[in-house]
Amino acid sequence: MSAPQAPSGVELVKQSSRHLRGRIVEELALETPGFSKETVHILKFHGTYQQGDRDIPKGQPVTPGSMVRVGVPGGVLTAPQYLALDALADQVGDGGLRLTSRQDIQFHRVRKANLRTLLRALDRNFLSTLAACGDVVRNVTCCPAPFEDPRRDEIQEYARTLARRFKPATRAYFEIWLDGEKAAAAETAPGESEPLYGDTYLPRKFKIGFAAPGDNCIDVYTNDIGIVPVYGAAGPTAFTVLAGGGLGTSPGIKATHPRLADPICTAAPEELAGVVEAVIGIHRDFGNRSNRKLARLKYVLDEWGLERFQAELAERLGRSLTPPQPLAWQDGRDHLGWHAAGDGHGFLGVPLPAGRVRDGLRTALREVVGNFGAGVRLTAQQNLLLTGLRASDRQGVEDMLHEHGVRLAGDLPPVVRQAMACPAFPTCGLAITEAERALPAILADIQGALAESGLEQEPITMRITGCPNGCARSLTAELGLVGQSVALYGIYLGGSPVGTRLAALFAVNVPREKIAERLRPVFQRFRDQRQPGEAFGDFCHRAGVTAELA
Repeated sequence: MSAPQAPSGVELVKQSSRHLRGRIVEELALETPGFSKETVHILKFHGTYQQGDRDIPKGQPVTPGSMVRVGVPGGVLTAPQYLALDALADQVGDGGLRLTSRQDIQFHRVRKANLRTLLRALDRNFLSTLAACGDVVRNVTCCPAPFEDPRRDEIQEYARTLARRFKPATRAYFEIWLDGEKAAAAETAPGESEPLYGDTYLPRKFKIGFAAPGDNCIDVYTNDIGIVPVYGAAGPTAFTVLAGGGLGTSPGIKATHPRLADPICTAAPEELAGVVEAVIGIHRDFGNRSNRKLARLKYVLDEWGLERFQAELAERLGRSLTPPQPLAWQDGRDHLGWHAAGDGHGFLGVPLPAGRVRDGLRTALREVVGNFGAGVRLTAQQNLLLTGLRASDRQGVEDMLHEHGVRLAGDLPPVVRQAMACPAFPTCGLAITEAERALPAILADIQGALAESGLEQEPITMRITGCPNGCARSLTAELGLVGQSVALYGIYLGGSPVGTRLAALFAVNVPREKIAERLRPVFQRFRDQRQPGEAFGDFCHRAGVTAELA
């Protein structure tokens, strides 16, 4: 039996943080613009990442700012909440908002002196950054589409309930950012403890997502825990629970790899929270605490196998598991365009380029929300739904958006409409190369190659990340690009259009300007050899994604 390995440095920082306090208060009082290395780790639990500017050449001075992430369970915002976020973009941020692939809102380049101002303003609007980052359960995602079926709103309530249940118990967030205004309301016993997380919290981040039956718009298999309701006439009668998903890999670490979640069991509604908590406990107790690159729940599943994992879960629950119910998927695309929502109302799904809300787009959304009282729902594909709109509002909403140059779903080619990108440069410290800023040119080249093959209306999902960490979920796309070096990308093909299969590596280290050229023969073969109704990803999978495919 091998000797236990020493905990990583981050584990020691968490252990000595006094439940996420560390030296945050002391360092906020300093005139220096940034934070120490140890405090940077603790700040993540408070929803804040310190960032530099990678556009500034090495050796030149950089004034650090912060990315601040607001967790929005299920992506649901009221009109006043959205307008408050919009106003804060000018007051404390860089004049823009960014929607993430986990239904969060991010502010970028927030100065240290503005952090308390921002977090207090969020609190006044019933929003929080607590646990939006860090080694805890992060924002709980859920299909946001408010269709006529009321059961969709019911699963939103389950998502909100789990999000509240798994917040850290520490009072540190309230003490530091809100001056103790809510400390008395925190559900902690005298002497403060973390009943679920313990003094060192989880080995790594933990993601939970709810999909609607048949609708995989949230990429449910990429979560540590995925949850799919089984509907009865009045609402969910049970939930299929999946575990062990995650797409991130680390360059040069062969043991890291992407993995889709396995169906684990079926839980009755009254059992769901307990099952989820037990799975979190398995990650807490058995996740790797010496090597953070191997610390996600997926590696516990890999090491143990499904049978042992289910046995451990059953032992913690004190009962045998009910086998998972089979899942069937009809769609994985986002809910763009106009849709009915019942009672004479509807919603409009607005595509956002890489989730970035700036300039004319930001003005247009602010005016629509302000003038029409629209609610806002963030999607897990970095887009936005304007909800609660009457049929009589439709023309006015479209005119207002078009007036500011906003292109709606019908104005865009399908490959552009469904594309995603992570932020990458200049704000992400992990980025190897460009993603968001390279997306428009790459999409234009790919759309040109598709048009040459008569496929300009083919609904291919394309996603790009600036490194292998997987934030834009490139590896579940039909066509995924993953940064491998400066302006060089790996091309992955063959993901399922409904998110149930990983893409396979097709080409390595392809220069940005050569991507469309490498894909052109693949598009032509797809046109000539596809089966009736066959999607691009399914064709690539059937044909075998190898260098010989082209």
